[in-house]
Amino acid sequence: MSAETTRRVVLFRHAKAEWSDADDHERPLTDRGRKDAPTAGRRLAGSGINPELALCSTATRCREAWKPAAAELPQRPRSVYDDRIYEASLGELISVLNETSDEIEDLLVVGHNPGLHALADALAGESDGDLLPRLNRSGFPTSAIAVLTFDGSWKSVEHGVGRLVAFWAPHA
Repeated sequence: MSAETTRRVVLFRHAKAEWSDADDHERPLTDRGRKDAPTAGRRLAGSGINPELALCSTATRCREAWKPAAAELPQRPRSVYDDRIYEASLGELISVLNETSDEIEDLLVVGHNPGLHALADALAGESDGDLLPRLNRSGFPTSAIAVLTFDGSWKSVEHGVGRLVAFWAPHA
């Protein structure tokens, strides 16, 4: 596979989670979150994108959102639960992408705001139609999905290299 292959990164923000005084990492999904997660999975399945690898935050809300979303896909990707995605900054998320093997064409990241919103905005040097303004107006709500494409190696991912080709949120 050439380093000039067109690649896709799918950013999936976890579904709606409970607010409590408990440890933030352990917050579970709300009833709405448990309904929205499979809806997001069906939306992804309908897009025709079949990620080979899913990198998921270890936070309870991400794991609880990913499991029913992944069940909606025609082929479940290999899933890796990565502590670095929890509370990751933009720079940390780019570093995670840079470590991805070039054997992977389509990668999915299940994570949190503000990191995922910052990542989508930073990578999108271009966008189809009004997708980038819509993404920025919405603030990348829970269960939202953004799809960006770029040419080249994962090691070359940096600000402005991508094109935002899809953005969807169940309540936006």
